[in-house]
Amino acid sequence: MKRLLIVIVAAAALWSGYWFVGASGARTAFDRWFQARQAEGWQAEYADFALRGYPNRFDATWRDLQLADPGSGLALELPLFQILALSYRPNHVIAVWPHDMLIATPTDKVSLQSERLRASLRLKAGTALELERAVLDGDALRLMGDTSGALQDLHLAAQRTGETSYRLGAEATDLTPPAPMLRNLVGTDALPEVMQLARLDAEVTFDKPWDRTALESARPQPRHIDLSNLKAIWGVMEFQATGALDIDGSGRASGKLDVQAVNWREMLAIAAKSGAIPEGAAQAAETMLGMGANASGNPNSLDIALTLKDGKMFLGFVPLGPAPIFRLR
Repeated sequence: MKRLLIVIVAAAALWSGYWFVGASGARTAFDRWFQARQAEGWQAEYADFALRGYPNRFDATWRDLQLADPGSGLALELPLFQILALSYRPNHVIAVWPHDMLIATPTDKVSLQSERLRASLRLKAGTALELERAVLDGDALRLMGDTSGALQDLHLAAQRTGETSYRLGAEATDLTPPAPMLRNLVGTDALPEVMQLARLDAEVTFDKPWDRTALESARPQPRHIDLSNLKAIWGVMEFQATGALDIDGSGRASGKLDVQAVNWREMLAIAAKSGAIPEGAAQAAETMLGMGANASGNPNSLDIALTLKDGKMFLGFVPLGPAPIFRLR
């Protein structure tokens, strides 16, 4: 019994020593990160920091945290932010955001409110902290400010599949896009405010891995996208796409997407009404696409190729206008 007691006491002492050494190392790493950002001209401040969780956790908590990156113009104000980890698995962390935080960009400042917003991150061991897997879940998210929007449920996931490649998944339900975006896309009354579903499944290759430098300096930029499924249901519109795109250094995409559209005539009418497609182009597209849809046996459903080339989009042979730029700030 005496020997067993000695073993237990020794094991507890060793574990306590491990925890305090680990906690000290984590505190030092966080302090150095904030100091390095300040040296680069960031605003990186907080009112209080605590590291607790003995004996099985490392729970880091910041209060009144303010971060601002002068390079991107992005700034965050969080009354509370936490990074939680098990002491025996420090490279698997959970990030917890507050119910209300402020986000500022060079053009806008909004409040992001949520009932729940947290992420689980698994990082590769090492100082670079390369991302291996991430899952983010949010409930009842609302943007409040000059730009407003909302969604009921948000699920994002990323799984590393290669040196700089990641499989990405996203799903949002009951999505209300910001009003300016809604007006630019479809005008003011062509579609309901709420999009029922938006879903993405793709594998993306970037120009470098996602690691700590993605926050500290430049974001990795996409170079190739293999799109397994892009789906949206919005009012009368139901849209799906698959395909592959190559992205150049300027963010311009080239490639082909196979598009399936239900109630495609309504989509063309909405795009023409909003000004997204010139009226003449919409009429020409309806004539050409109508022949293909009728030949397929279902005039309301359309399968066609969307081509991106030289910064422009083409639906079949019909030009649709400029293609989106794929660039992360």
